[in-house]
Amino acid sequence: MNTVLAVLVTVLLSGTALLALARMYRGPSLLDRVIAADMLLATMVAAVGAEAAVNRHASTLPVLVVLSLLGFIGSVALVRFAVREEA
Repeated sequence: MNTVLAVLVTVLLSGTALLALARMYRGPSLLDRVIAADMLLATMVAAVGAEAAVNRHASTLPVLVVLSLLGFIGSVALVRFAVREEA
């Protein structure tokens, strides 16, 4: 059961990452690419969290915190840049 769950989570997260990469490549505007990059980073956080849950260890918690902060700060910075560029 544990192996089936791990394979299912891997397939779903891989599909999400591929869709986010496709949107980053095809995105017609900068904001589409920013949202896709944020989605890709959220998928990475989910993958690391799922790996920690499956292996039952909490040593990856600092990695999760750093990735989350990186995503938040990066999104805010790029949106501020996009707003200044349009004005």
